[in-house]
Amino acid sequence: MSSSYDVLRDDGIRFDGLVDENERNWLMTMNEAASVCCTPSNLRRRLPILSWVPTYTTNTLLRDFIAGLTVGLTAIPQGIAYAVVAGLPPQYGLYSAFAGCFMYIFFGSCKDITIGPTAIMALMTGKYVKLYGPAFSVLLTFLSGCIILLFGVLHLGFLVEFISLPVTVGFTSAAALTIASSQIKPLFGLSGSSNSFMSSLENLFANYKTFTIGDSALGLVTIIILTAIHHFKPRAPCQEEVTTARKILHNFLWLFGLAKNAIVVLIGTVLAFIFFQNGFQPFKLTGPVDSGLPPFQPPPFSTVVHNKTLSFFDMTSRLESALIAVPMVSVLEHIAIAKAFAKGKSIDATQEMIAVGLSNILGSFFLSLPTTGSFTRTAVNNASGVCTPLGGLFTGVLVLLSLSFLTSTFFFIPKATLAGVIFFAMFHMIEYKIVYTLWHTKKLDLIPLFASLLSCLLLGLEYGMLIGILVNILFILYSSARPKVSLTWLTVQGEEVLLVTPTQSLVFPAADYLRQLIIDSCHLRNSLAPVVVYGTHIHFIDSTMAKGLKLLIDDLIIRKQPIYLWRWREAAMLTCLGFDPDLAQYFKFDDSIEQLIKGPEIFAQPESDQDILSVYLGPTVTSSAPDLT
Repeated sequence: MSSSYDVLRDDGIRFDGLVDENERNWLMTMNEAASVCCTPSNLRRRLPILSWVPTYTTNTLLRDFIAGLTVGLTAIPQGIAYAVVAGLPPQYGLYSAFAGCFMYIFFGSCKDITIGPTAIMALMTGKYVKLYGPAFSVLLTFLSGCIILLFGVLHLGFLVEFISLPVTVGFTSAAALTIASSQIKPLFGLSGSSNSFMSSLENLFANYKTFTIGDSALGLVTIIILTAIHHFKPRAPCQEEVTTARKILHNFLWLFGLAKNAIVVLIGTVLAFIFFQNGFQPFKLTGPVDSGLPPFQPPPFSTVVHNKTLSFFDMTSRLESALIAVPMVSVLEHIAIAKAFAKGKSIDATQEMIAVGLSNILGSFFLSLPTTGSFTRTAVNNASGVCTPLGGLFTGVLVLLSLSFLTSTFFFIPKATLAGVIFFAMFHMIEYKIVYTLWHTKKLDLIPLFASLLSCLLLGLEYGMLIGILVNILFILYSSARPKVSLTWLTVQGEEVLLVTPTQSLVFPAADYLRQLIIDSCHLRNSLAPVVVYGTHIHFIDSTMAKGLKLLIDDLIIRKQPIYLWRWREAAMLTCLGFDPDLAQYFKFDDSIEQLIKGPEIFAQPESDQDILSVYLGPTVTSSAPDLT
């Protein structure tokens, strides 16, 4: 069957023709999908800037301006520090700190988030930078952006849900310890080198005699000052105490606290410059930083390493697990930050992944390392009263201005000061309090936590997270294979009955377990009592479980032992009937267990589910599988 149609081609030419019915339906579906995607609400959802621009005011602009500059004062020293963590020249950290800010203005849905380099991203990138050079960092940024964008387009945000809280805590704590240990060398001015947690400790014990007094003193004083500022919170003046001077002092102290990283770096830089001008160099300095804006160029799809040209395939094969680990961790870190600052509002994970993906893709054209939402800078942004993502514009502009005019000053930044800044930030990433919480809530959750923590420290972050996820999956599989099942022996009008109550849905790993549990319980009691499987908690089963129930029924028939599938949910019952329609005779829906066993004519008054389990209770037996849920 054919019909005429009117179609607008990609090149803008409209033409008529004849198509069969299937093609006509396909064209109608595509037109409907296009019309849905182009609705104003969908457009505002995928381009969030359209939601807040119409109501933007001068007052909002002023608040975004102040917040953006404040975040910039934190982003500049952190960018330089994280570039050092990644083994890149300092300017790469600044190259990474502006593109995401600009892109997030258009595609970001959370006003507080600031995208840029983070400690974890720098650490995961550093492994490849040290082996193969900066080109691998830029390519990893591009590929990570493409993968994250693909996650967003395909709505794969649910994959992050497979990473549980214990695994996340173990990973972030291990990353913080690894990063902090990598800063021991510059913090104390030690010689040697290290590229992992264990090698950092080995280097400390092997070269502790090479520490320098100047670097050690400056690094420790930096940490002490940051800690003091962090714990000092200016008291808001009372209503009767409010004066212009007190208000100015309060705002100054508040800004001083927000810009503490920039302040300690500035103090260290001034000290180093004064000493340098007088012919002394007690601190190891950052050294030359290339001035000017980064070149705009495509990411490198080939590079030269040790006089050998590596193709795109060679580069991607060397990136190995990072191609999945870096995007996953980036999304995990970003969504966690978005939820932390959402204040009860729902988070559009798909839109956030699109924003992070596009930010990384754009950043790769400016020599950026992989970026995501930064908790520290997001917290500063929130505390500064930012109103919209436009605050990122002023952060990005400040970073670009520093690249244009302040790079000669960056030469004098002491490495010990940067190490102190990183060390302080990492200390607050170690979530040691969660151990106490899990110990008093569910001790078994400590297993994936420490499995992830120790694996990350000993084997690396990518493998550690993978091991933590696998341990969690094993727990889930075990709870599916060994579900909690209550076995209760009842006496109903003088007759013994075995009431079997699964507390969750049943799937294929539990098929043999449930069957064997019931048979063994009857053997142990040497009883041929009727078996009642109470299915009110069984919302679904699969075909393998349906087959297992059929085998259980066959076993009990051979033993001349009645069985009833009582009060099962419709979906689970239909699965069983789809497997074998003859099972219909075993499904019962009597109001009470007495009616089920003795007949409906004996008890006319129905009882509640709670009453069913509270009367005629004899000895109770619970399945021996531990509760892992």
